[in-house]
Amino acid sequence: MIHHIELMQSSDYKNKLAQCIHCGLCLQACPTYAVFGTEMDAPRGRIALMRAASDGRLTPEQFNDAFTTHINLCLACRACETACPSGVQYGALLDGAHKTIVANHAPGAVENFVRWLGLREMMPHVERMKFVARLMWLYEKSGVQKLVRAINFLPKPLKAMEAILPPIEPRYRDYRAPAPAIGEKRGTVAFFIGCIQEAFLSSVNEATIRVLQRNGYEVHFPAGQTCCGAAQLHVGEYDLVRQLAKQNIDAFLAREYDAILSNAGGCGATLRTEYAHLFHDDSAYAAKAKKFSAQVQDVNEFIAAHYTNPPKGNVPVRVTYSDSCHLRHVQKVVKQPRDLIKSIPGVQLVELKLPDRCCGSAGVYNIVNASVADDVLAAKMADIATTGAQMIVASNIGCHMQLIAGARQAQLNVPVVHVMQLLDMAYQAAERKT
Repeated sequence: MIHHIELMQSSDYKNKLAQCIHCGLCLQACPTYAVFGTEMDAPRGRIALMRAASDGRLTPEQFNDAFTTHINLCLACRACETACPSGVQYGALLDGAHKTIVANHAPGAVENFVRWLGLREMMPHVERMKFVARLMWLYEKSGVQKLVRAINFLPKPLKAMEAILPPIEPRYRDYRAPAPAIGEKRGTVAFFIGCIQEAFLSSVNEATIRVLQRNGYEVHFPAGQTCCGAAQLHVGEYDLVRQLAKQNIDAFLAREYDAILSNAGGCGATLRTEYAHLFHDDSAYAAKAKKFSAQVQDVNEFIAAHYTNPPKGNVPVRVTYSDSCHLRHVQKVVKQPRDLIKSIPGVQLVELKLPDRCCGSAGVYNIVNASVADDVLAAKMADIATTGAQMIVASNIGCHMQLIAGARQAQLNVPVVHVMQLLDMAYQAAERKT
């Protein structure tokens, strides 16, 4: 008998399972089905496994082997939800399956150490992350990186981590003071800084702040904010996620803002859709979590709705946009980034054949399942190559870093930028003319 399976046997969970009508329309949307071509590595097959577990038809051996393997191979991109005609809540089903796996899994000493170091001692502490980023900047500038990549001796997980390391510019803003609006002030927003992006791609945050300022917004950076908890959620560290969520909720609700903004699709999805679920039965935080999440917006949708000062500068470049899965399928922000890109003078946007297909980043998936992630990434880069794009545009930190690695591996000499960086280029181009 499998222990700790109560969640998957609840009436609510069984009702969600029953929504699946086995039509198979999800198969072609699933990136792991494209890699493996097997039913168990598609949403329909995984739901069949979930139903078998829920009904008590799996032995402990089957649970530890087939169930855990195929569930953990899911990228959680949620493309199947968009494709599903029956409204199957695959994300909620997957969450229940992950919680059951975690409850039945006893991590070893090495796994416990890695989780403690990365998820508890590093990501929630952005200054520690910046210290590591400065060390990695030295690693890049000293030439050691070229040597390491040439020798190619690292174990697969470390090699995967090294591969996604972006070119680092360790220049960081002092966040103690707000960034004032430029021109007429139209409102006040709070900005979620993040952890990995702030440390390793701080230029994305800087560009985002400048775009908000140029559209009349005073940008605040609430003290006490921390990591959103997305990576911790992916591996089942639910107590830690609640701790981080409480810290963020308290920090951002300390005063009123017009909106709470995130520029990372994955972080925004966690802040916007997961926090309320985390505290649905917590009398002290249920209402506060709902209020917080209701104020969270992705910066692309916010700017698109408050675009009072479109850039006038010309940026003559052919680009393609790679959707963040959690921005597209969870936050449902699809049109706004494209509208912003197309509003820039000189920019030509060429769509991918499969714009909704995952790049293989998926939190820590590209590290713990590096070989599968590489196959998914290779398909994405092949799609990008057909566009003839001179620049790849992203909207999530994990995708951004993954696409940098993918461009290098595919020998595509194209930079990767965030939507806000592309807008910022146009603003700067106009300023250089004046």
